[in-house]
Amino acid sequence: MQMYVNYYTRELMNEGDNPPIGILLCADKSDTLVEYTLPEDNNQIYAAKYLPYMPTKEELRRELNLDDYEKLDD
Repeated sequence: MQMYVNYYTRELMNEGDNPPIGILLCADKSDTLVEYTLPEDNNQIYAAKYLPYMPTKEELRRELNLDDYEKLDD
């Protein structure tokens, strides 16, 4: 992935373009694998969960802890 991002940066970017990003989709996420695969000084790479479907309202509420937030508003 890094090779493609570097190639794009050096050969294809135009003046004023934002830096390119790479997106890798995987079935599972391993924080340890990500940690040891990337350079230590890289602070612009993020690993996140991907859902292959739209979550329901209830799933979103649980993920975002909306029930707890609404209790704080009361």
